[in-house]
Amino acid sequence: MDKKTFLHCLAATALALTLPAVQAQPGSYPDKPIRIIVPYTPGGFNDTMARVFARKLQDAWGQPTVVDNRPGAGTVLGTDAGAKAAPDGYTLVVAGFPLVVNQYIYPKLPYDTKKDFAPVILGGQTPNLLLVRAESPIKSMADLIANAKANPGKLNYASAGNGTSLHLAMEYFKSVTGTDMNQIPYKGSAPMVTDLLGGQVDVMFDNLPNALPHVKAGKMRALAVTTPKRLAAIPDVPTVAEQGYPGFEVAVWYGLAAPKGTPKPILDKLNAELQKALKSDDVKAIFAAQGVEVLGGSVADFEKFFAAQDAKWAPVIRKAGIKAE
Repeated sequence: MDKKTFLHCLAATALALTLPAVQAQPGSYPDKPIRIIVPYTPGGFNDTMARVFARKLQDAWGQPTVVDNRPGAGTVLGTDAGAKAAPDGYTLVVAGFPLVVNQYIYPKLPYDTKKDFAPVILGGQTPNLLLVRAESPIKSMADLIANAKANPGKLNYASAGNGTSLHLAMEYFKSVTGTDMNQIPYKGSAPMVTDLLGGQVDVMFDNLPNALPHVKAGKMRALAVTTPKRLAAIPDVPTVAEQGYPGFEVAVWYGLAAPKGTPKPILDKLNAELQKALKSDDVKAIFAAQGVEVLGGSVADFEKFFAAQDAKWAPVIRKAGIKAE
C-alpha cells in the first residue's frame, strides 16, 4: 500500500470511528452530572425553579443534577458562563426577562443574546399589579392617567432599579397611555413597598407574589393587573387591557436555555422530561404557592416567545433611553 492510499484509509477509519460517537451522543445522554447555572442569588423563584428542575431530572435519569448560583452584574456573569459552556447538554442556564433586555441596556455584553443560546423550555410567568397605597386619592387607573396627564412629570413611580422588569413595565405603560411620570429607582421590591406605603412615591408596578399580601391586607390598592384576563386570586381587579389599552400584557417569565450548538435530540429530550415535571402536582403546587403560572411548551414555543419578547421590549427601551446603572 503506497503512502497516499494509506493516508486515505487512515482518514476514512478515523471518520468512521468519529461519526458513530457523535450520533450516539443524544441516545446515551445523560451519562454524567448535569449543571444548572442560576444567574441569581439563592432564594428567588429563578433559584426555586432551577432546584425543582434539578430534582426532577435527577429522579428521572439517575444522574446528579446540581444548581450553580452565579449572581452578579445584572445576571451577566452567570449568563456568560452558560453561553461559554460546552454545547453538550450538561450545562444549562436559567433564562428570564433580563436575557432579553440586557442586550439593549448594556453597551457591550460578553455574549451574543441571539446567537449563543438554544431554548430548552419556558417554565412559567407571573404578572404585575399596578399599585397605589390604600389612602391614595387615586382610586382607579383612569384617575392615575388623568392625574399624570394633568401634572406631567410630577407623579413619582418606584422601580426595582434601572432596566428591571418593573421599570420597563412602567415605561411601557407610560408609552401606551401617553403619560409622563418620574422614576425613583430602588434596590429591589422591599424598599419600594416601604416607600409606597409611606407616601414617598405615588405608584408602582410590582410582581403579584410580592404585592398580593399587601392588597389583601388593605394596605395597597390594585388598579390593574397586567394579564390578558382577570386573576382568580383578585377577580375584582380589572386588567390594563380592559380599561382601554387592548394588547397590554406584561409578565416576569422564567425559562431554561442551553449553549447554542447543543444537539436538537438532547434539547428535545430535556424539554420532554421537564414537560412531565411541569405537569406533576407537586411542581404545580410549588409554582402556585409563589404566584407563578405554569407554562411549558415545546422548544419551538419558547423560541417564538423569546422573539416576541424581544420585539416588544426593544422599542420601549430605546424610546425611554434606558441604560444599565
